[in-house]
Amino acid sequence: MSRITPLASAPVLSPSLPSSALPAGLQRGLASSAKSARWRAGLATGCRHAEVFAAAGDASGAGLALALARDALQREEDDQRPWLWVQDKAAMRLSGRPYRPGLPVHLRHRLIHVAAATPEDALFALEEGLRCRDLVFVIGEIAGNPRSLDFTASRRLSLAAEKHGTALWLVRLDARADLGSARMRWRAAAAPSPPPRWNPQAPGKATWSAELFRAHTFQPGHWTLRDDGIELASDPVITTSAPDHGDLVRGSGARSLAAG
Repeated sequence: MSRITPLASAPVLSPSLPSSALPAGLQRGLASSAKSARWRAGLATGCRHAEVFAAAGDASGAGLALALARDALQREEDDQRPWLWVQDKAAMRLSGRPYRPGLPVHLRHRLIHVAAATPEDALFALEEGLRCRDLVFVIGEIAGNPRSLDFTASRRLSLAAEKHGTALWLVRLDARADLGSARMRWRAAAAPSPPPRWNPQAPGKATWSAELFRAHTFQPGHWTLRDDGIELASDPVITTSAPDHGDLVRGSGARSLAAG
């Protein structure tokens, strides 16, 4: 009886196969295709750590962070877990405490607010919050560029968020985009609201000019984002200017850790 020899087949890439095990050309192709995606509102990103850089005077940073957090929860409407908002003393002085009656109705009674005396205390509270799976998401506000919020501290927040599955939106008030490990980094500013349809004297929809200047899986871009209290809408802004790499440190021949 003759032995049957199986035909050689093409190798199958397992989803668990690490990217380092792939040929260099295939790695570049996968990275290129991943970067070709363009972010839009309502798109589940799986990003657990994002930063929003904004001026303190117009409350655009916290507003956009909360809108992005709600947008990420659209598919989990039945999730009634509480959420955490941490501010350091400087952030509270610049932008004020959260105004509970002004929050979305379904989030008002679920807010846990922490007033931290120092940036170090705020970072401790944020990391502890990310370790708590009883929280649906975490928002933080830290003013300026305190020494304690260095790349190591940012990396600790990223690791805690990814390990425990709790998303963090960290608002950086009046801060420069220094080294950080956040997978998405935004710049936000207040933008004119469209006029209300029925009452010209009524307040319009909350509107932001938002620039995604760094992302691991999306192209950088610029959007006008509007939140009507129910969902977040995004209108891409077409620009011809060169991309801004303000978060990269240009040393003498040294490659920045944020360039990855």
